[in-house]
Amino acid sequence: MPLIDTHCHLNLDAFDGIRDTIVREAAEHGVTRIIIPGIDLTTSREALDLADTYPGIYAAVGIQPNSAGDFDPSMIEELRALAAHPKAVAIGEIGLDYHWDTVPKAIQTHAFEAQLRLAAELNLPVIIHNREAGDDVLAVLETWAADLPEPLVNRPGVLHSFSASQTIADRALAIDFYLGFTGPVTFKKADDLRQIAAGVPDDRILVETDSPYLTPHPFRGRRPNTPAHVRFIAARLADLRGLTETAFADLSTANAERLFALPPFPDNTP
Repeated sequence: MPLIDTHCHLNLDAFDGIRDTIVREAAEHGVTRIIIPGIDLTTSREALDLADTYPGIYAAVGIQPNSAGDFDPSMIEELRALAAHPKAVAIGEIGLDYHWDTVPKAIQTHAFEAQLRLAAELNLPVIIHNREAGDDVLAVLETWAADLPEPLVNRPGVLHSFSASQTIADRALAIDFYLGFTGPVTFKKADDLRQIAAGVPDDRILVETDSPYLTPHPFRGRRPNTPAHVRFIAARLADLRGLTETAFADLSTANAERLFALPPFPDNTP
C-alpha cells in the first residue's frame, strides 16, 4: 500500500541523529516518497540536500510567512536558483499566518505574492500555509490562478494541513487547488474537519504528516511525529470516504504524483 507523505519537515532538528531510521521505518510502512518543504532559504537548501541523499525524497523551496520578516527581492533570485534543482517539485511553503503576528501582514503579503509570481514563471505548483488568514489567502490565490500558464491550470498547488472552513475549501477547490489533511483529521473533536475531508473530490485530496508536528491518533501528543504515521491519517480518510485503505492509498498517491509531477517510484526504499 504505497503512500506519499506530501509535507514533512524531515530536515528539522527533531530528526537529528535518527533521520536514517525514520526514513527506513517510513519505507517499511509503505511510504515510498516524502516531500520536504522549506520555511526559509536555509531549510530549503537542507531539503534539497536530503533529496540528494535519499532517492524517494523531494523538496519544495520557499519562505514561510513567519520567516518573511526580512524578505527582500534578492531572496527571489536565490529561490529561483534553488528551484532549478531536478528534485525541487514546488514553491513552498508560502502563504499568510495571522495567528502568531510576528511579521506585519503587508510584508507577509508582499513575500507571498512575489513567490507566487516565481512559481508561475517556473511552472511549479505551490504549497500554501494558511493560519487564521483564509479569506486573504484565497483572495490572493484567486487573483493569481486567474492568469496561470497552461502547465499549472489544473495543478496550481495545495492548501496544506487544511483546517479552515467549508467556504474556504469550496473556494480553493473552485480554482483547482488540492487540499492536504494531517493528524487533526483523526482527533476526537474534529467532526467539522472530517465532514470537509469526506466531501473533497477524489482527485483533489492529499495526505501528509507535517512531521514533526501534529501527531495523529493514537499517538497524539508524542513527538516527533514521523512520516510512517501518514498511514493512520490515510486510514481515517479512507474510512470517511467509504474506501478501502488500499483504494485510498492508490488515489492519494496518484494525486500527489500528478500535482508534483513525480516520476513513478520503482520500490519501497526512499
